[in-house]
Amino acid sequence: MTLSPTAKKYVRGFVDFGGLIAFLAAFIYFRVSGVAQSEALMQATWALVAGSAVALAIGFIVERRIAPFPLIGGVAALFFGSLTLFFHDPRLLKIKPTVMNTVFGLALLGGLALRRNPLKLLMGESIQMPDEGWRRLTLHYALFFLALAGLNEAVWRTQPDDIWVAFRFPGILILTVIFSFAQVPLMMKYAKTDEPPPPHVE
Repeated sequence: MTLSPTAKKYVRGFVDFGGLIAFLAAFIYFRVSGVAQSEALMQATWALVAGSAVALAIGFIVERRIAPFPLIGGVAALFFGSLTLFFHDPRLLKIKPTVMNTVFGLALLGGLALRRNPLKLLMGESIQMPDEGWRRLTLHYALFFLALAGLNEAVWRTQPDDIWVAFRFPGILILTVIFSFAQVPLMMKYAKTDEPPPPHVE
């Protein structure tokens, strides 16, 4: 199936956030209907599982492939959501951001320890930087993911479900966007260009 670039962006956005949007919409609906926080969270988990499955299926049907991060996120949502519903324990859903961000952070740190640059493998075609720039960017993102994991633990253990759901989405997304924008100066500092050097003047 051939899609325009704009349509592809919509499809990829749906794959990335379809499950979370369904989760948030369902939680708000049940809370407005007067359902208790804990029960609303359980009902919204059904929407998360269904929405994630549909998003992954549509992404695969349309593009015949799914990028690594959306695939990992979607599978994790299905896994932790299913565990939550099976054991009827919302804590299993709440620890998902902790587990995933910890895994991402440790994977990036492990890559640095092995003198690899995982971010370069994922983004190298779109951003041209020397290895030093990739190392610094990778370290920044590793620490950011670990900080998100710690923040998620603090929020779900100390705040009511209403606050945690807002933190989960769109809170984490907003923090990630802000952090990514904060890395632009670093990337610009190290970015390579294809422009030829100015002519030498005698």
